[in-house]
This record gives sequence, structure tokens and C-alpha cells, in this order.
Amino acid sequence: MAEVTKKRKKRIETFIEPLKVPPGRAVDLERDYDPRYRSDMIRKKEGRELLRTGIDLLAEYQLRLAAEHTRGVLMCLQSLDAGGKDGTIRHVMSGVNPQGVRVSSFKVPSAAELDHDYLWRYARRLPARGELGIFNRSHYEEVLVVRVHPEALARQKLPKKAEDENLWDRRFREINDWERYLVDNGIAVVKLFLNLSKEEQRVRFLKRLDVPERNWKFSAADARERRRWDDYQAAFSQMLSATSTEHAPWYVIPADHKWFARICAGAVLAQTLIDLDPQYPRVGEGAVHELGTARLELEAEAPPGAAPDPFAAAHDGQRKRRPSGNGHGKEPGKDNRSKSAGARGTKA
Repeated sequence: MAEVTKKRKKRIETFIEPLKVPPGRAVDLERDYDPRYRSDMIRKKEGRELLRTGIDLLAEYQLRLAAEHTRGVLMCLQSLDAGGKDGTIRHVMSGVNPQGVRVSSFKVPSAAELDHDYLWRYARRLPARGELGIFNRSHYEEVLVVRVHPEALARQKLPKKAEDENLWDRRFREINDWERYLVDNGIAVVKLFLNLSKEEQRVRFLKRLDVPERNWKFSAADARERRRWDDYQAAFSQMLSATSTEHAPWYVIPADHKWFARICAGAVLAQTLIDLDPQYPRVGEGAVHELGTARLELEAEAPPGAAPDPFAAAHDGQRKRRPSGNGHGKEPGKDNRSKSAGARGTKA
């Protein structure tokens, strides 16, 4: 089990604090956040081990989240093309149970999706209680791509009065209200913007062209979108300024160094789960009694020469009980030490 000490928790908090967009702050992305930033707390040679530690931590907390089955987590990933969204998901989530994670990617909306309000298709993919949901691109496309490309907005069939000059301010407010609603209902919202420099994007695009196995990841549309770089930077800046809130803040992840970006993303997600602190369910006294009875039956089936409880024997030199559901090592009213149970099992 990955242990979260006060020292480790404080280190994570200190590490991710420079990445957080303070609620209410007017952000200029180019001025305020360096895509090449690397914390002095971590060196590249430590990166692999730190990422592994973070993955183990996430795996433990995801298991607890699923067992508790009360709250969920939604992680939203935004970036320009080649920002590293897929790689971040693949590396950071490599140790979690796939049954408890659902990744949703949002492409050009379908005709059916355009027949509904702009948040409808995202609401349909929200995580259930106990789940970790990941939006690879998210509802923020509705104030980014749709803003940079007015033709995309035209396809949304909005009433004329909804196409006024306050449209984007209204959408920012609606998104903030929606996220507040999700948090109030037990769905934590984690928002990561992978901040890539224009030069690093150029290099990554060329690599996709130079390596045949990566050609499929590049399209002419990527080059066309790159021409709108300044428009996107302005849209990102306004999005971060208007929608980083106390209940759902944005974290700007420096994305030029992939290894560092993955550590940052894992740290923010880990901090969210640590703060939630999901707990394994504790069963009632009746169920504890049934567990004790089942334990005795299983130990009694041990073949000659075998330990009644091999797991307990391997993990405890004195063969003490691991805690049952009530937090105690005994069935109520009985001495459940393995030695005694083993003797009874032999007699049986």
C-alpha cells in the first residue's frame, strides 16, 4: 500500500502550487507560464522513479475510490495538437485498474449531438460514483475551437438572441455553474492545460512526418490550425482567467518536456485523490460475524502440513489476524488467533 505521509503530502502541494491558476487572476498565457519550466525540486534522472511512485499512489487511491463508491473524479485535458494528451493518459494511468477508468475523446460533434445543448454530449460521459473519468479534450472546446472557428458555432443552431457579444462570458458562467453542480454532487473536477511552445509543436509535427510509423498522427488540418496560433493563445488566456475557480481550478502543465509534464499531471491528480481521501467500506457487526465463520471454514479445509492461512503466515511472523471489516482482528466473542483456528481446523 502506498503511504502518504504528511511530508510527502506537503511536497506534492509545494510542487504543484506554481502550476495552479489563482481564481480571479487575469492570465496572459505567454507572459505568465513558461512551457519549458522545470521545477528545481525534481531532476530528470529522478523522473522515472518519481513517476512510478506516483502511479503506485494513484493505483491505491483509485482502488479506494471504487470501493467507497460515493464520489467520482473527472479529469479534463486540454492542449493544442501534439501537446501530449494521449501520452499523459497512457503513462500516468498505466497502473490503475481499467475497470475503474473511462476515457472519452470528443471530436467534431455529430448531427445528433448538435440537436442538443452544447454540454449534452459531455454530460453523457461523466464518471459514475467510484469512477475516474478522463476527457481527452472536453467541454472547453466550446469556448476554444468554437470561438476560433465561427463556422463551428453556426452549426450549433443557436437562437439569434444567443449569438450576442456576451456569448463567451455567458458560456464561462454556465461552465462554472455546471462544474459547481458536479462538485456539489460528489464529482471532483481536475483541469489540466498542457502548455506547449510553438517551437516544440513544430518539432513534434516534423517528427510525425519524418517517422513513417507516426505519419497517421499528422493531418493537413494540424498545419491549418497552427496558423491560428495567436487566436488560440488568446482564447486559452481568457478561458483560464474566467474558469479557474475555487471548486475547480486550472493547472497549467509545462509540456515541452514530456517526462516533466507527466510527473506534473500525476501529481495534480494524486493531490486531488489525497484530498478526497476515499475510504474502504466498513461492514456491520452481522457481516463481521459471517466473515469470521467463513474464515474458520476455509482454515479447516487446509490440507495436512499446510498453514491454515498462508497469507497471514507469510505477512506476519506471529500469524496475527489481519483486520476484518470492523477494524478489529477478532470475530466478536471469540479468540480468532491463527494458532487456535489452525488447531480447530486439524481436529476437523
